[in-house]
Amino acid sequence: MKAYLDNGSGAPVDPRVLQEMLPYYTEHVGNPSSFHSEGFKALKAINRAREEVAALINADPTEITFTASATEATNLAIIGTANRYKNKGNRIISSAVEHISTVNICKDLTRSGWEYEQASVDRYGLVNLDILDQITTDKTVIVTVMAANGEIGTIEPIKEAAAIAHAKGAYFHTDATAALGKIPLDVKQIDTDLMTLSSNDINGPKGVGALYVKKTIRPRPVIIGGGQEQGMRSGTENTPGIVGFGKAAELARQELPEESKRLTELRNHLIKGLTTTIPEAHLNGHPTNRTPNNANVRFSYIEGEALTLSLDDVGVQCNTGSACAAKTLEPSACLLATGLKPEDAHGSLVFTLGKANNKEQIDYVIQVLPDIVKRLRAMSSITPQELK
Repeated sequence: MKAYLDNGSGAPVDPRVLQEMLPYYTEHVGNPSSFHSEGFKALKAINRAREEVAALINADPTEITFTASATEATNLAIIGTANRYKNKGNRIISSAVEHISTVNICKDLTRSGWEYEQASVDRYGLVNLDILDQITTDKTVIVTVMAANGEIGTIEPIKEAAAIAHAKGAYFHTDATAALGKIPLDVKQIDTDLMTLSSNDINGPKGVGALYVKKTIRPRPVIIGGGQEQGMRSGTENTPGIVGFGKAAELARQELPEESKRLTELRNHLIKGLTTTIPEAHLNGHPTNRTPNNANVRFSYIEGEALTLSLDDVGVQCNTGSACAAKTLEPSACLLATGLKPEDAHGSLVFTLGKANNKEQIDYVIQVLPDIVKRLRAMSSITPQELK
């Protein structure tokens, strides 16, 4: 492996995080619900992690509910809020570029009588606030707009979107999976009611997520059982994973300004290197208002899957879109929503940078990719002769 650039799909666990977790696998093994000293140790560790996750987004620790994934957190946010406040109305609104998990949750609710509508986006993937305002009515229960798009990197105007939702009496949820640890997030400044968080996206362990829930709202639980997590999410807590999430949140809060600057420089170097050396290579997403770790570049007349496999052969790992949608082999719904044609959307690569990446790795990608693109275009029947 020469350059792993798929951190948005799966990032390595920070060694400092792993060290924090290890004792809770072998030494401090008590159940946090148990009424004895070992149980109290586990509970104390979980609550300490809760404080760190809360501090990263300027929340109160009591407003953090740990889950097994970001997807579960979004299920609790949308389904739980819809079921709790269904007497208010029957409409759910999102942007047209939400993560596939969010879209599928909303679509599933239509089977039980809910109406689901999406607000369009511009060519950069920014949600159209005027359209969002038009389709959000007094029958809308929840509006969900992601904080940043993990596929194209665009940072969304969630403060303005939250204000639109609240003006219509709706609750506002934001999926902050791709934004957490990359850009500053302040739940009070945004005035969001719910926020989905993910451990792995800040170099914590996989299999741990969290949901911020403002004190004034109480979604109905979607996992019923013993009433753990303040009654919001039953099931014995994953103590080692939660401890790791807490440590990762602490490190992200401390290192965000410096790491954001470093990643932005690497990202810009990668984008410039690819779009200036390869003909018909174009940046997807907003040119400047994007997360510091994301570079989504499309290459005309080529399939993204062929590019991904060819890069993998020379030790570079990246993606063609959202990892959760990668198995469909369909054009990216996110890119189609920005107005791209299916054939253009198919030729896009997503590079997501992380802590382990450096300039030498970026230079390597810039060195090897032009020849790969040239070779694949020469094999394609739709490539113009001047590019072969």
